[in-house]
Amino acid sequence: MPYTEKEKKRVLARVRRVKGQLNALETALEEGTECSSVLQQIAAIRGAVTGVMRQVLESHVRETFGSAAELPPGERDEAVEDLNDLIRSYLK
Repeated sequence: MPYTEKEKKRVLARVRRVKGQLNALETALEEGTECSSVLQQIAAIRGAVTGVMRQVLESHVRETFGSAAELPPGERDEAVEDLNDLIRSYLK
């Protein structure tokens, strides 16, 4: 769970956008929209959900490992960002 109020608001905003995309997908399916448009919407939803997961995971890594690492603050921040870069690469 995002730990700061700012992060929480950002994640909730993303979730609400995903909800809107899902509603649009439901409408498209009910109306018999062409497959290519439906598939494009599904791909957009998948990307949006991945973005939510990445944001929550990055927040967790910062809060759990960022201040607890036995490194000087500058090196610790760099190590956390390196880990987040790795995570981002897997969540594409």
